[in-house]
Amino acid sequence: MIETKKLTKRYGNLVAANEITISLKEGDVFGFIGPNGSGKTTTMRMIATLLNPDYGECYVCGKSIYTDPQEIRRLVGYMPDRFGVYDDMTIIEYLEFFAATYRINGPARRKICEEKLELVDMSFKRDAMVNQLSLGQTQRVGLARTLLHDPQVLLLDEPAGGLDPRARIEMRQLLKRLGDMKKTVIVSSHILPELADVCTRVGMIEKGIMLVDDYVADVMKKSREAIILQIEVTTNHEKAAALIGQMSDVANVEMVGTRIDVTLKKGVEDYSSIPSALIESGFKLKLFREEELNLETAFMMLTKGKQQ
Repeated sequence: MIETKKLTKRYGNLVAANEITISLKEGDVFGFIGPNGSGKTTTMRMIATLLNPDYGECYVCGKSIYTDPQEIRRLVGYMPDRFGVYDDMTIIEYLEFFAATYRINGPARRKICEEKLELVDMSFKRDAMVNQLSLGQTQRVGLARTLLHDPQVLLLDEPAGGLDPRARIEMRQLLKRLGDMKKTVIVSSHILPELADVCTRVGMIEKGIMLVDDYVADVMKKSREAIILQIEVTTNHEKAAALIGQMSDVANVEMVGTRIDVTLKKGVEDYSSIPSALIESGFKLKLFREEELNLETAFMMLTKGKQQ
């Protein structure tokens, strides 16, 4: 659905996007993560044919940004991080105005606008003035506008930027819904945990360079050098730690209060012998689990040393 090959954009001596290569399939929700000024918006604008690259190629649904820009614009819905609204329009009038620019005419226009408002949970505000909405509501109306022509590809630039916690949760729920609809989505953010439970793939960009690009599960797997177990027993915590430390698959044991953190040797995935040994020695387990690795930790581990 989206394929970029060494997509590059320069502004004088500044390389805003440096040979960005991405390949996304139908239904992929791609979290484009990086600090402000890292090249996310530049890359998305090139994919949307709003900015000409200096080098490289990009195909959207098999169409080239060089030879088929008009066709790509029919296939893509682009939502910038900030967009203007019209003060003297109601929401439904606002959407109908943009639907007309997509040549959606007749009774179908009102029907489609109503459907998109329902999709983003804004039907109850259909007759409100656009300039009277909260920031979160304005973002949802902007998303409804982006969806009017039923694009196969969505490019959403910081859609949760500036939103309060509740509005962020609602936006994430909307993004999940779009993925379920088999839309191919690129959604950017400079906040790592924001996209962890939304995306199927993640790209991490810094100073115009793509540092990580993979499925979320694989990113987590690559960033974990060894499994860390969190163990707690009812009594004799130090003795339990000493017993675990003598086991051949264990690289390190650390006490965190009464909890025992156990780092296994690299490559060890079967740790069933540890609880067995504890139980056979008379210990009672209160806690036994793998330490969870979040996307933020994965990013820090995978990009260590690459950002200079």
